[in-house]
Amino acid sequence: MVLNNRKHFLIILIFFCFISCSKTSNFISCKIDSNWQFKATNDTLWLNADVPSSIHTNLIDNKIIEDPFYRLNEHDLQWIDKKDWEYKTVFTVDETLFDKEKIAFNFKGLDTYANIYLNDSLILKTDNMFVGYKVNAKKTIKLGKNTLNIIFDSPIKEGLKERAVLGYQLPNAVNDQSENGGLGKKQVAVFSRKAGYHFGWDWGPRLVTSGIWQEIELNAWNTATIKDVYVQQKKISKESALLNAKIEIEATRGITTQIYIKIDENQYLEKEIELKKGVNKIEIPVKINNPELWWTNGLGNQKLYKIDVQLKEGTKLLASNSHKIGLKTLKVIQQKDSIGESFYFKLNGHAVFMKGANYIPQDVFLDRVTTKDYEKVIKNMVDANYNMIRVWGGGIYEKDIFYDLCDKNGILVWQDFMFACAMYPGDTSFLENVKKEAKYNVKRLRSHTSIALWCGNNENFVAWKNWGWIDQIKNSQGQETVDVIWKGYQDVFHKILPEVVAELDNDTFYWASSPTSAKGEDATLTSGDYHYWRVWGNQESILTYNEAIPRFMSEYGFQSFPDFKSVEKYTEEQDWNIYSEVMKSHQRSNIGNKNIEMYMDSWYKKPKDFQSFLYVSQLLQSKAMQIAIEAHRRNMPYCMGSLYWQINDCWPVASWSTIDYYGNWKAAHYNVKELYKPIKTMFFKNNEKLEVHIVSDKLKDKNAVLRIKLFNFKGEILDQVEKNITIKSNTSAIYFDVNKTGFTNLNNNSNNTFLVAELVAENDVVFDETIFYLEKPNQLELSKPTIKYSVLRSNKNGVEIEISTNTLAKNINIKSNLKGHFSNNYFDVLPNKKYYIKFDSETEINIEQFTKELEITSLFDTY
Repeated sequence: MVLNNRKHFLIILIFFCFISCSKTSNFISCKIDSNWQFKATNDTLWLNADVPSSIHTNLIDNKIIEDPFYRLNEHDLQWIDKKDWEYKTVFTVDETLFDKEKIAFNFKGLDTYANIYLNDSLILKTDNMFVGYKVNAKKTIKLGKNTLNIIFDSPIKEGLKERAVLGYQLPNAVNDQSENGGLGKKQVAVFSRKAGYHFGWDWGPRLVTSGIWQEIELNAWNTATIKDVYVQQKKISKESALLNAKIEIEATRGITTQIYIKIDENQYLEKEIELKKGVNKIEIPVKINNPELWWTNGLGNQKLYKIDVQLKEGTKLLASNSHKIGLKTLKVIQQKDSIGESFYFKLNGHAVFMKGANYIPQDVFLDRVTTKDYEKVIKNMVDANYNMIRVWGGGIYEKDIFYDLCDKNGILVWQDFMFACAMYPGDTSFLENVKKEAKYNVKRLRSHTSIALWCGNNENFVAWKNWGWIDQIKNSQGQETVDVIWKGYQDVFHKILPEVVAELDNDTFYWASSPTSAKGEDATLTSGDYHYWRVWGNQESILTYNEAIPRFMSEYGFQSFPDFKSVEKYTEEQDWNIYSEVMKSHQRSNIGNKNIEMYMDSWYKKPKDFQSFLYVSQLLQSKAMQIAIEAHRRNMPYCMGSLYWQINDCWPVASWSTIDYYGNWKAAHYNVKELYKPIKTMFFKNNEKLEVHIVSDKLKDKNAVLRIKLFNFKGEILDQVEKNITIKSNTSAIYFDVNKTGFTNLNNNSNNTFLVAELVAENDVVFDETIFYLEKPNQLELSKPTIKYSVLRSNKNGVEIEISTNTLAKNINIKSNLKGHFSNNYFDVLPNKKYYIKFDSETEINIEQFTKELEITSLFDTY
């Protein structure tokens, strides 16, 4: 495509401007974020570009391409990744900056193969999206006008070159959608240190980006600067926290300076130090008396101490560094037992059941993810009672804001290195690139309190052992190639990565591959972590979640569609069939839509139309998630973690997410919020026995009243029992056997009766309620409910909805035309009871219009 053939684009004149800078007496930092232009290298027409950005978003903004997410547009945009692209800007440097002793660029993120020219001089070549680069510019920069050019080589062409010279073929990375990209069977994703999901996945499109995906800074300083501060925790007790501040300082000359350390704005230490020219590494012991510990969401406060480090020459401030740390002890406990070996996290001396999900990048185009988006996704975790998130290895090492918010909100991070579902090259240049990447990111992220674990890769080991790859390579290329590929694996995951973690963050646990039972050993249910995909992948019954209980479940899941209002955004009416070309394209699991339909036939009556099918698919996903999560929590402490696949999407799609691309909670996320509550009741039917289990994550016992009631669908109580109980801390136990208690009507009319378990606090407040149906949803004799509701204003952007019904209304779906969030949805409304649901809108609410447009339906309406 030649852009200068488009007549409706005018030639854009080049101009230059003064850059925006922040200054202290000694340090200047400027963002190079304006006056950018871009073009394909073989074109002549320059177009305006935002920075940070990607090629695709710049093309969208200039109306060269249509929305890649709409209908089948993605398929027509595969030409973009075959081209080389050039960005340029012109900026002005004033005397204040130019006269500094040190001037350096900080390229925080370049995607991926970049050639950077300053005033026509090559100053840097890059080949790793995950690494930031600092480049000395003192000799090349000019006083006044400067030109910065960045040429991005096609990641596809570079990948094909690497593939050709490797000397052997790696097993196919099935999620690299090379055929969609016009490459046939020539997968190239593994050759580039770039986000793997850009090449496609079984939930994502193939849109291979290039561009300036993070900020570019120009920094200048005299005398000395602080390069890094790492506060390592040595020993923590109730009386004190003994820390070690490791500080890196770069000096332009030998000098005597003073270093100051403040903790929470209070002066802690002043010390004179001698600096030599170059990089100086100093260590200073720090002690905090009576430390307040950092806890995960739901267990306590997230106290963060602010650590300020200042470097002064007399009264002149040379450099400063500020960040926050939480004080905690965190260990991964692996102890042999009669069954196998435990795998759990012990926080501040307490075993903690990990509740959460797997996380992927929030967009294919990373420049579109805003601070507000990060705040929203972390809030969605907190609101759903998460205490851990797994940053999956086919995406990116997230931006600092992500980990800052996890620190602040008590979300531990299982951090994968960026390797997933593939075998990678093992040549020297690749290994050196990996080592550089690992050092950069471990050093960048190690100070975050939320980092709980470094994991080498996602499913590489289990793929090599169990997906037929060894035989595939042996039969086509011989045992020698098998040995070469395996050596490359060992070099990365059993040598380079653990050595980097040991050197730079030896307080944090390293796990070579997820899932495994131990170093170099296959995954089992009796030790290590586990990914369970026999439900969905092997089409086994959802009920088998009750049987496959591992020590730590780090991946499992079940698909659903987004709701209809989301689907409308990327389809036309002609597409409203799950087997239309558009709906199939927005479903990257080759068994996906058929699986949803197959499982639905077992659990629900056939929905009457397309919209109803989407809605019921979400109920199905919610049901599957409930069975799995209850199984994991019920089997605590044998099982000590449940991280489902996945919380979010990177584009609008049918997937395993519980929140769709547009930020809408699916039925499953509302249910997860309930299932992950700190104290939760759950029914379990086992060998004709119906038990009531209660699980508690709390660190103290709690007294409560347990009420069990048997209702019919009209809301009449057929039987009931009540007992005083003490819910033991941090345990799961059986507190009630329904059959033994003699619910005489339990098996009569099971199609139109249900049980309710309530936990009641001493002040007679119900703090947990669980409903259990004796039959599957498709066997229930539902009748059409009369749902009544009224709307009351709570504030300018919020309302409260009062809801009631004359008979059981199952899985009510509340819909509004406004963009916002309901406090609950897809829940059952019991007769003779009032429910109050809050709705928070992103815009001011006209209450009369809101009430008129509000729509509430139930499962009965889908038949």
